[in-house]
Amino acid sequence: MKLPIFIAKRYLFSQKKKSVINVISWISLVGIAIGAMALIIVLSVYNGIGNLTQSIFNIFDPQLKIEAREGKTFLLTDIPYEELKALPNVESTTCVVEENMWMTYKEQNRIVTMRGVEDNYHKTNGIDSMLYVGKYELKDERSNKYVVMGAGIYYRLGVNPYDAHTPVGVHIPRRTGNLGFSFENAFNSAYVLPTGNFRIQGDVDDKYVIADIDFVRSLMNYTPSEVSFVSVNVAEEKKLQETKQLIQQMLGSEYSVKDRFDQQPLYFKIFKSERLGVFLILSLIVVVASLNLISSLSLLIIDKRKDIRTLESMGASRSLIKKVFFCEGGLISVAGTVLGLVVGFVVCIVQDVFGIIKMGDNCIVDSFPVAMRLDDFVVVFVLVIFISMLSVLFAVRKSRL
Repeated sequence: MKLPIFIAKRYLFSQKKKSVINVISWISLVGIAIGAMALIIVLSVYNGIGNLTQSIFNIFDPQLKIEAREGKTFLLTDIPYEELKALPNVESTTCVVEENMWMTYKEQNRIVTMRGVEDNYHKTNGIDSMLYVGKYELKDERSNKYVVMGAGIYYRLGVNPYDAHTPVGVHIPRRTGNLGFSFENAFNSAYVLPTGNFRIQGDVDDKYVIADIDFVRSLMNYTPSEVSFVSVNVAEEKKLQETKQLIQQMLGSEYSVKDRFDQQPLYFKIFKSERLGVFLILSLIVVVASLNLISSLSLLIIDKRKDIRTLESMGASRSLIKKVFFCEGGLISVAGTVLGLVVGFVVCIVQDVFGIIKMGDNCIVDSFPVAMRLDDFVVVFVLVIFISMLSVLFAVRKSRL
């Protein structure tokens, strides 16, 4: 196999004679390089956007979420809560009560989802670091209750950040008793001061209000042990699935344990489908470049008729001659693929460090994020080589040697 490779290298890299055939061969090489480069850049950008979006969801969605399969709430006394907290990889747990409520402020009103949380909630997800206005405070030393609102709700209600004395009204239909026809009989109501607002992501900012869990329980007439779900944070992310299965076995089939992919199934399915779709579309660039490779090899075979006759007169077999052109196509494929991956790697590094390509105004980050993964490089390399070598094999087999 050394002789075919040697001759193929001479055809591709020899400086003694340059012709249109050589130019076409190099165009094929560049075409394959562009295809590989485009694939690795787009996949890295999708990885970066995925990581960014997941980090946004990570702030509000717990690593593991324990819910009852039936009903909106369950009692902590019905599950081995203390044993759950003592599991090796469980770092912290937080009880949450969540319910839709009607919120009013002066002449404005809005339906919101109020999430009642324990004191350690902000320590487990860092929501206090996402505050845009004000401070994270749900209660004070005198047991006064406050709320922290999503920025969308905050501004749609027209809350004045400089007015520290006008409360927002929180109203929820009574679950029990005679509702009657008066507002007071139909709703449990309370008035609390907003201490600030947070900006995480549009869907979250327009929906959620954070409050103290005891305050929400009192509005809902819940018992002290009643919760909507339990948030679980793990110490080691790599053992997340193991911990999830362990908790599920501990709780049984009456409860569900969801990781972040389970909590946002639609988003992650759409994201993966889009990534796959773009990958397949960009693979067409490689297919087109491979068609150019077929043309360049066919022309090369025609151009090297004299060399072929010389090799035959020296005793070279038909299969040896085919191996020469097969190696020529293989060199173009490998060189183009490696060149494309190297250029793509450099482009991603430059974008990551300098942020040359911007995302535009009103975005969470200034420039497109990138995140390179080794498995993407392997997949792109194998795919481009596979498509290119199929083209080479087709061109050599169909040639008239």
